[in-house]
Amino acid sequence: METGGRAEFGVCAAADVHYLRTGGARAAAVLAADAAFAHVLAERTAVLPGVPPYRPGEFYRRELPPLRAVLDDVSGLGLLVVDGYADLDPSGRPGLGAHAHAEFGIPVIGVAKSRFRTATHAVPVVRGSSARPLFVTAAGMPRAHAADLVRRMAGRHRLPDALRRADTLARAGPAAATMNGRGPA
Repeated sequence: METGGRAEFGVCAAADVHYLRTGGARAAAVLAADAAFAHVLAERTAVLPGVPPYRPGEFYRRELPPLRAVLDDVSGLGLLVVDGYADLDPSGRPGLGAHAHAEFGIPVIGVAKSRFRTATHAVPVVRGSSARPLFVTAAGMPRAHAADLVRRMAGRHRLPDALRRADTLARAGPAAATMNGRGPA
């Protein structure tokens, strides 16, 4: 097992979803050969014309369909990093990451930019020159291991480069992608 994540996970994805004014959603994923996202393989986007409306406590119902669409045919996917929480409290109330873990059957790391009041178990991770931590949770792996992976992810800013790029792609669409839709991965 390689500690950098290459042999440990296979293909790693950092994904984000942006909701369109038209009512649909655009999901983006940055795929890498390692958990540090130092060796990017591809970037993908997928657009869904419609998504379920937001319902408090059921954010995952809105987020999972676009994630499914952008990750649908990724071969060898072994790790997913999402913008948000894996679980919402120390007792394990599932958040987006836990639902994605159940959906895809792989470890999921949740990287949140702001503290959620009940997520007292989240591991604070300070990156770059920022004094503000990220809040790391995980499903399918220990939180401490997930936090260590987030600390080592490529990028000198608070938010790892792969999540920053997925956010940009989700907001900007195919014009910002180097590989749109169903490219080889």
